[in-house]
Amino acid sequence: MPDTPLLRWVSRLSFLMDEQFSIPGTKFRFGLDPLINLIPFGGDIAGFAVSGGLVLAMASKGLTSKIVVLMCINILLDSTIGAIPGIGQVWDFFFKSNTRNMRLMQEYYREGKHQGSGKNTIVLALVILSLIFILLIAILWALAAWLISWF
Repeated sequence: MPDTPLLRWVSRLSFLMDEQFSIPGTKFRFGLDPLINLIPFGGDIAGFAVSGGLVLAMASKGLTSKIVVLMCINILLDSTIGAIPGIGQVWDFFFKSNTRNMRLMQEYYREGKHQGSGKNTIVLALVILSLIFILLIAILWALAAWLISWF
């Protein structure tokens, strides 16, 4: 894997979001992502923004379209399931999309997996992330409307 300042920054931020803290006496690790997602609505959007930014930064280093799509699927799962009250908070502690995306990038660079064309990956990433963002906003809007209807 190329060792550039951008990729070192991506790796550190990914670790911070998914693996920074551990529960003493266990091997279980978690990061800021599940903690941020405890903030209703805003936490989901903030977590999505960080994950999306990481994918765009990684895609700028020439990843193939296949890798970008796989990374966006991880973000889709993390964002949509993570937005469900109660279930989403638990989900965020176990599904670590940034760590999964770093693993995909490492497999690509170190092991030569997931080969294919790298053309237009930034555009592809932006399109997919925009669609995920719209879906996330729709889910959060529906949840907010549902919560308001209770009052």
